[in-house]
Amino acid sequence: MNEQPHAQLDWDEQGQPLSRAFGDVYFSRASGLEETRHVFLAHNRLAERFAALGADECLVIGETGFGTGLNFLCAWQLFERETAAGARLHFVSVEKYPLGRTDLARALALWPELAPLADQLLAQYVAVHPGFQRLVFAGGRVTLTLLVGDVHDCLPQLDARVDAWFLDGFSPAKNPEMWTTTLFAELARLSAPGATLATFTSAGFVRRGLGDAGFVMARVKGFGHKREMLAGHFQGSAQPAGKPWYARPPKVPGPREVLVVGGGLAGCATAASLAARGWQVTLLERHAELAMEASGNPQGVLYLKLSAHGTALSQLVVGGFGYTRRQLERLADGRDWSACGVLQLAFDAKEAERQQRLAAAFPADLLRPVDADEATQLAGLALEQGGLWFAEAGWVHPPALCRALVAHPNIRVLTASEAFELHRQDGLWQARQDGRLLAHAPVAVLSTASEVLRFPAAAHLKLKRIRGQISRLPATAASRALRTVLCAEGYVAPVRNDEHTLGASFNFQRDDLALSAAEHADNLGMLRQISPTLAQALHADQLDPASLGGRAAFRSTTPDYLPLIGPLVDATAFNLAYAALGKDASRRLDTPAPWLEGLYVNCGHGSRGLISAPLAGELIAAWLDDEPLPLPRAVAEACHPSRFLLRELIRGR
Repeated sequence: MNEQPHAQLDWDEQGQPLSRAFGDVYFSRASGLEETRHVFLAHNRLAERFAALGADECLVIGETGFGTGLNFLCAWQLFERETAAGARLHFVSVEKYPLGRTDLARALALWPELAPLADQLLAQYVAVHPGFQRLVFAGGRVTLTLLVGDVHDCLPQLDARVDAWFLDGFSPAKNPEMWTTTLFAELARLSAPGATLATFTSAGFVRRGLGDAGFVMARVKGFGHKREMLAGHFQGSAQPAGKPWYARPPKVPGPREVLVVGGGLAGCATAASLAARGWQVTLLERHAELAMEASGNPQGVLYLKLSAHGTALSQLVVGGFGYTRRQLERLADGRDWSACGVLQLAFDAKEAERQQRLAAAFPADLLRPVDADEATQLAGLALEQGGLWFAEAGWVHPPALCRALVAHPNIRVLTASEAFELHRQDGLWQARQDGRLLAHAPVAVLSTASEVLRFPAAAHLKLKRIRGQISRLPATAASRALRTVLCAEGYVAPVRNDEHTLGASFNFQRDDLALSAAEHADNLGMLRQISPTLAQALHADQLDPASLGGRAAFRSTTPDYLPLIGPLVDATAFNLAYAALGKDASRRLDTPAPWLEGLYVNCGHGSRGLISAPLAGELIAAWLDDEPLPLPRAVAEACHPSRFLLRELIRGR
């Protein structure tokens, strides 16, 4: 089994942590607080730079070595003291061996003055697994993107422009791999013009290596017993942009106002991420309430369908799961959300083999194998198979999450507003219904699932819809013993409001939403496969499929099962601009992509919307505000709306 690479700590007589792996301290024994303030805050001139930030401006700090989070908390504390309302801080940090939550709490308790911020960090320090993990604080003013993994793996995947660097790995003598020319080159690639850099070390090879990468460094007075340290700035040239069809579009001029079309989970998450950054959002929903379509089921499951091969989809799922899991803390546990865990049962030999591969590829605190006896204990009901146990997962009431996401003063919700007429005029996207203007803004984001194809500008996207039906089963005294979600080819959730949610069917033929007795019967068949004991407890053999309650909706998915998240292009102009690619995607073309100014899409999440849609809102916000992406660049490109146009050109359509 692949264990989570948590830091292994020893604690000295003063209660300070030491890394067992590197034999080094995490911070100065004299004063960790004052060391951070001297080395990193003062020598990156953060006080004056924070004070100079205007509303809607963001300063990005990059760090090598998150450790105890001390540098992050000190930067956040200074940011809150010095900045005006509306300014933002984005902190990106890499950590190969993150502290476990108990150790983190013990370390942070050393600094009582940081307790108000440390408590917020600890509250969100859940589901922190390898890959990109995003944590949001202070109503969206402070963002932490934590890259869990080796710095040489993580930084090349990062898309960001960093304004100030904290180089805070363990001592070069004890952890030389954190101080290499390869790393320094990555810092240069990610640096904004004039980016500053500070580090506690004064080692000559570090100063020379940074100099070769384009940083002008000088030795200055160190902290405490350290006579010298290094500080400087980046004067190298800007790094060339990536392939233009995946480049960041130019910022949209005009007020920070946006239309979000669609009031399901993708639309509500997009609205929330933008509102947190100061955007004024108008959310248009054609139904009388939010979450009336695929996001309207009574119970949705945080189900992690993963691959052992580190695919783009798996990276999206792990990062998205962590982000959603932290978002759910705003809901009432037990009523709209339950951290009850999920059991993915090994229902046949092929599934058992797949689960063995997953258990070897992922850390045990994300998933671990259990036998039938332990599965029975976890579930509270007899199970015939073991499977994978996802301890941090559970179920959520998606409409409650949607309502929580849009409960922000910057969001205006217009229901009963069918906005499929969308035209750009005088620099604004105008949404109309039967010719009547509903709203307008410089930016629009389409989040209407497969209905996005009704917009001419998005008609080239590759989307299909699949009908799914859930069944609502009345709880019994015996069925109330179920303590966790059970998954096989379908799922059944513990009781909520005196009933269980069972589902969901996959019907590729039907194009209507009328309840189907046949699909209810299929769902009951899945229940018997999942647990004959639970089926008996629910009197499944006595239930009439024709009289069961439930609901049907359409999942929206793409041919490669990845969502569509990002800016839209003019498809005809795109094909003309890049026709020369032919069958060779490696050809260097510098022609800018023909972006449709201010038009974005967030859709195609399939049955994984609870996992991927909230993080997709962060990705949309990052595209719009030129922020660090919340996902590896390759994953963002794999979700890019232009990917299918590009593939058709390469295939020589």
